Amino acid sequence: MYRGVQCLTTTRARRYPRRIEFSQGTLKTDSEFATARIFDTTLRDGEQSPRTSFSYDDKREIAAALDTAGVDAIEAGFPVNSDAEFAAVRDIASAADTTVCGLARVVEKDVEAAIDAGVDLVHVFASTSDVQIEDSMHASREAVIERSVRSVERAAESGAEVMFSPMDATRTDPDYLAEVVEAVSAVGVDWINVPDTCGVATPGRFADLIRTVREHTDARIDVHTHDDFGLASANALAGFEAGADRAQVSVGGIGERAGNAAFEQVVMAAESVYGADTGVDTTKITELARIVEARSGVPTAPNAPVVGDNAFAHESGIHAAGVIENSATFEPGVMTPEMVGAERELVLGKHTGTHSVRERLRQAGYDPTDEEVRAVTREVKDRGAAGDEITEDTLTTVAEANDVAREPERITEEPAR
Repeated sequence: MYRGVQCLTTTRARRYPRRIEFSQGTLKTDSEFATARIFDTTLRDGEQSPRTSFSYDDKREIAAALDTAGVDAIEAGFPVNSDAEFAAVRDIASAADTTVCGLARVVEKDVEAAIDAGVDLVHVFASTSDVQIEDSMHASREAVIERSVRSVERAAESGAEVMFSPMDATRTDPDYLAEVVEAVSAVGVDWINVPDTCGVATPGRFADLIRTVREHTDARIDVHTHDDFGLASANALAGFEAGADRAQVSVGGIGERAGNAAFEQVVMAAESVYGADTGVDTTKITELARIVEARSGVPTAPNAPVVGDNAFAHESGIHAAGVIENSATFEPGVMTPEMVGAERELVLGKHTGTHSVRERLRQAGYDPTDEEVRAVTREVKDRGAAGDEITEDTLTTVAEANDVAREPERITEEPAR
């Protein structure tokens, strides 16, 4: 049995205790799906982000981090693309414990390159929408089916797992899509990937499409969603709800145009909101995001879910006061910074309240009175309103100017001479 198959049927030991503190409101306690496997395409589709290129060492570093995090599969690249790409895919495949995938068009040399690279999973794709068949592949519907079947057969002969993607599935004639899926299923494809190549799906419509595809194949279902309308992660989760086994994601959502479903968003929504097992060690997520950010040159937005600098940061007085009392007041409750390898931050600025200032002063080693807290808070708010960044040094300056006393046990005395 291939490793990729095995991990679908094996429940991995959870690496941290799930913390669900409430179940009221819209958060359901009966999960729509129990498992949600993660296929990471950061090294392939992610690298197709405009102005992004990973070196050999970049690919090896990112692949090792993904492998350690416990993803179900790593799409290491497009082996036929160049000698350097082939070498990177080959070496990742030989080193990784998880399933490693190589991409191939329905072209003989592509399939052979993926096989020669020693990947566990050959990912074969062909355009199936009329606009792409005619103006990208310059082929006919009949030719697409013929080439797809031939490529899947060859990949299967090699002993590797085989996945087939009808590219641009969400803009493909439904009857023709069913015909293609049935044709490759008849020759033993292991996976059907359903790509929303141009990001036009909506969650409800995409779920319906997944259910329809399932009627025409016994293969397992994988989904690949793009973020042109900001719906990629929601569509990936809708795929799981409709019975998909796995979703293709990239760290930080990087990829063609507006990118892909974001690794961190899909994993944490599946784990925390749905209560599903992804097999991923979520405490590695922030570290992984920082590695990909540095190697890709694509900056993470401060307000990015899960991994942005503001994801667990609080400035508003009401919010900060609540979080100091109980973090679940103004955070999801089912997702904590510890779960993703991050830290909570109380940010000082224009909207700061006394609770946050008191906490930050205590963390800095001060023992403020109520009046001193109010005085420091007023100055912090004024500086924030003027556009100043309130750093640790700023807080120290303001505290010293207001004669805030240090906690006795933290006073460092000069050594006796």
